Amino acid sequence: MGKAGEAFERLLLIMDELREKCPWDRKQTIESLRQLTIEELYELTEAIDTHNWQQLREECGDVLLHVVFYSRIAREQHQFDITEVIEALCQKLISRHPHIYGHVEVNDAEEVKRNWEQIKLNEGKESVLSGVPQALPALVKAIRLQEKARQVGFEWENIAQVWDKVQEETIELQMAIAQGNQMDVEEELGDLLFALVNYARFLHIDAEKALEAANRKFISRFQHMEQQIQREGKNITQMSLSELDQLWEQAKSAPGSSHAS
Repeated sequence: MGKAGEAFERLLLIMDELREKCPWDRKQTIESLRQLTIEELYELTEAIDTHNWQQLREECGDVLLHVVFYSRIAREQHQFDITEVIEALCQKLISRHPHIYGHVEVNDAEEVKRNWEQIKLNEGKESVLSGVPQALPALVKAIRLQEKARQVGFEWENIAQVWDKVQEETIELQMAIAQGNQMDVEEELGDLLFALVNYARFLHIDAEKALEAANRKFISRFQHMEQQIQREGKNITQMSLSELDQLWEQAKSAPGSSHAS
């Protein structure tokens, strides 16, 4: 057994000991761990976004711990164990990569993804979209739905058509606003957001990543503005909008701020 195998065996032993001896670990269920797992995944994505390799290593460990924890609980419930999890994963990877473990030839990564989706359908999946979790945040879900549809050929022919769709949805949103029906406004806004995600995809931009970058930029500039207000001994809640706008423009050009937008 190599070092990786030995380390994994040690992890399983520690998990068994914690489950048997630690009051907190004994108390946990798959339901109680659910939200903690979501938080760990967000921490993992933060490490990826910031290219923090040390944090990434730590968060990978935390996610692995949760996989081992769920498997331990499942073993207690006579459902499955970690060995079955790993064996099923290995079998899935082999069966869905026939260009590596079979005689299928592919020309590029896109063809690999199309074959993957076809194999999943052959395995009994009811829909191409069934692999997209319902619990995903809406923006991420839109990206995944569009990617899934693309793999079976349901796709715009060119980026100009996608932009036309964005403009069409913008007009429909404006019409809904003019008519004053809040439910229609919400629906049309959703359609516009979905179209913009599509447009970002055609630009080869991750819409989730782009929006998060905008969030971080807003936070940086707003906090710079708050610091300036504090230095001037003022109260932000008592300042006029024109004063705040002036400080905002200053924050946009401050050192370390992203390019103005």
